[in-house]
Amino acid sequence: MYISIEKVSKAFTLKDKSTLTVLDKVDLYIKEGESICLLGPSGCGKSTLLNLIAGFDTPSTGTIKIDGDTVTQPSIDRIVIFQNYGLLPWRNVIKNVELGLEAKKLKRKERRRIAEEYIKLVGLSDYKKHHPPQLSGGMQQRVALARALAVEPKILLMDEPFGALDAMTRMHMQDEIERIWQEKKKTIIFVTHDIEEAVFLADRIVIMTPSPGRVKTIIEVPLPRKRDKTSLDFLKIKDKVFTEFNLK
Repeated sequence: MYISIEKVSKAFTLKDKSTLTVLDKVDLYIKEGESICLLGPSGCGKSTLLNLIAGFDTPSTGTIKIDGDTVTQPSIDRIVIFQNYGLLPWRNVIKNVELGLEAKKLKRKERRRIAEEYIKLVGLSDYKKHHPPQLSGGMQQRVALARALAVEPKILLMDEPFGALDAMTRMHMQDEIERIWQEKKKTIIFVTHDIEEAVFLADRIVIMTPSPGRVKTIIEVPLPRKRDKTSLDFLKIKDKVFTEFNLK
């Protein structure tokens, strides 16, 4: 498997010296190019697992391997997109998208060419000279997505990136992720609380137990893309996920 998560646990030491186990013996295997959604209640360790895959932290026990190599630190091959966008307000759109490319030591002309390509991909060519405070929340998230894609990561890790958006903008951003996934075929691991969002985006939905987080069940979503949220097959899978999610 492209991503191999084996017997991964994560515990934190609290101020009173007690131990809080957030993840407990998680096993998960992900194919290259898959779109996976992690679904579970607050505190089940979804974001912690994402941070471990990103290399921001290390497991207390177990191993995470990507393409056979153990994850020990962050890599430009794995980019995380957070809910808060993380844009630099003093940089305009094109300069924000160029940020990761600067770390790759590319020449200015090449940086600009790549940045403009991905700004066009997310539909913001008319706003490339705007600064983040001049943009809506959905537009800022598209800038964050363009910045992530511009460095050509192999894996996109998305931590509830649409959680702060209104319902209509959220649906539009789901369409954007779907379209870009179809074009670029990146491996995507997407954390969400939203069952409908998970069914719309995922090849497989990984449902996690309440704390400590474990893999409770994995549900395949064998629906053609682009998915119709009103179709009977979509609603049947949504009901199945809802039932599993709420079973004790």
